[in-house]
Amino acid sequence: MNKQTAVRLPEETYNRLQLLAKKTGRTATYYIREAIEEHLDDLEDIYLAKNALEKLKAGEDEVLSGEEFWK
Repeated sequence: MNKQTAVRLPEETYNRLQLLAKKTGRTATYYIREAIEEHLDDLEDIYLAKNALEKLKAGEDEVLSGEEFWK
């Protein structure tokens, strides 16, 4: 089941999106969904790695050796 959400965009981005939709005959929603699906994996990698590094620096987590990891 699809879920709905709202996004606030800068006016320039909104206008570009509307123009693209108009010129291609697709909806703005289509392009928003495409952009999210295309980049979500990268965003997860970046922000989850950043979070893990912050936890490591704060002493909330530790680095395991390869030997410990494979046990």
